[in-house]
Order: sequence, then C-alpha cells, then structure tokens
Amino acid sequence: MRTHGWRGQPPSDADEARARILTATRTRLSEAGTTSTSEVAELIGVTRQTVYRYFPTTGDLLNAAAADAVIGLEAQLIKHVVEHLARTGGDAADAAVEIVAYVYEHLRDDPALNRLMAPGRISSTVAGLTTPSAIALGRDWLAHFPVDWEAVGLVGEAQAEFVEHLLRTLQSFVVDPGEPARSGAELRAYLQRWLAPALRR
Repeated sequence: MRTHGWRGQPPSDADEARARILTATRTRLSEAGTTSTSEVAELIGVTRQTVYRYFPTTGDLLNAAAADAVIGLEAQLIKHVVEHLARTGGDAADAAVEIVAYVYEHLRDDPALNRLMAPGRISSTVAGLTTPSAIALGRDWLAHFPVDWEAVGLVGEAQAEFVEHLLRTLQSFVVDPGEPARSGAELRAYLQRWLAPALRR
C-alpha cells in the first residue's frame, strides 16, 4: 500500500485506508449532497489514483459509502430505540413504531443512504428489503432491544413474520411517502394507530 500523501498521516493498512476514504466520502455527501472521486481525494490529501486503488469508479465509491451508512444505521437504530424506550417507558409496540419511523427517516435524509433510493436503484433496494437475509438481520436487531418479544407472542416463525411485516411497512413508505409526506410526528401517529395494535392484543 502506498502511503504518499494522507496529509502526513498515512494509514496503517488497507482497511484503515478504505475506512478513511469512506469517512471522507460521507463527509462530502453530508456537506454537499453529492461528491466525486477528485473531491474525496483532495479532502484526505491523496491523488485520485490512490482512491481508485480501493474504489475503481466513483459509482463503486458511492455504493460503498451507502453500504457503510447501512452498517452505521444499525448501531444508531439500536441506541436510539433503547434510549427511546427508557425515556418513554415504551412497550414492544412503541419499539416497532420507532424502528420503522427511524429507519425510514434515515433512508430519506442521510445523503449516503439516499444512494439506495436513487433512480435506477430503488427497485432493487426495495425488493431487497424483504429477502431472507434482510429478515434474518431484522431478527438479530430485535434481540438488541430491551423488549420481551416472546411475551407478546413473537416466537420462532411468528417473529420472522413480524420482521417481514415491519420491512413491508417500511417498503411502502419508501415507494410512496405520500403527498405531502408525513412529518415525523404524523408518521409515528399513523404507525401507532395501525401498526402498534398488533402487539397490544
């Protein structure tokens, strides 16, 4: 790995180099809503060729930034829902509402995640929301929340179906957010009316 540049602080290995490139990419996306390989290279003090060594095209770079944002979203979601339940004394239904609303808001508002919603990609992104791997990931997320899912009847296949239902609800808002799109409070009120009762029988 060449270490020329990097503003005098070369990365220790290729993994660190990729991580720093992706961090710079997401910084640029947050600031401007878009970016290029040249802008990312300038931000971290390397040549475009250095960035191309890890991400051969700008498309590859932006796709990797989107994937990195999804990983970050998982940790943020878990922290947010745990804190929300602690602050509000919420139950399983409140957790479900907040999961859908929080993920939807970040898919819509995070510039890196917006890449997943771009024309030409949204159909594959939306279809991917309900794949077996996505459902398995959702079940893994549920385990991190301070909720007794078994106490509300979510055991085995029922839990998998519940995750699928959350993902299909999210899917519908991604495809058609409404006109005008609901505010955060309006979205949560809607989900409390139509999603939450399934867990409060």
